[in-house]
Amino acid sequence: MEYLNKSLGVYNIRGIIIEPTYWMAGAIIILVFLLVFTLARLRYLYIHWSLGKSAVAMFFIGFVLALILEGFLIIGGKTLLTEVIGWENAPKPISTALDVGKERLIDVLGASDEITKEDLDMSVTEIILNYQTLQGDEAEVVRSFICEP
Repeated sequence: MEYLNKSLGVYNIRGIIIEPTYWMAGAIIILVFLLVFTLARLRYLYIHWSLGKSAVAMFFIGFVLALILEGFLIIGGKTLLTEVIGWENAPKPISTALDVGKERLIDVLGASDEITKEDLDMSVTEIILNYQTLQGDEAEVVRSFICEP
């Protein structure tokens, strides 16, 4: 189980540091597969549209598509409601339901570490202290990452 929490590496994309784990990569691969499969099925149903026989299928496909997209957002630490509506402080019942859903997803996926915005906001002295606690090889990797182009 510890294997799933190992990092695939650290990627710096235009100042955004991404450190995916194996379970995140697996979840994203599964969600992309489901997204492509759902969009292909949706295209097929649009071509063969009939209000009588495929209306229920369209509602089901829409529900599955919403779950897949919400799964992507929850992995990223956001939700569809807070992103689309732009809520900074959602009402208490909604924020409680969102937090419970996020905690349940984290429990199901087996994640033990969660990076919050407060973890990313560090002062210069905290960064230097963290660097000084690194072992020789790790310190060399950080030094080469910063100093070499």
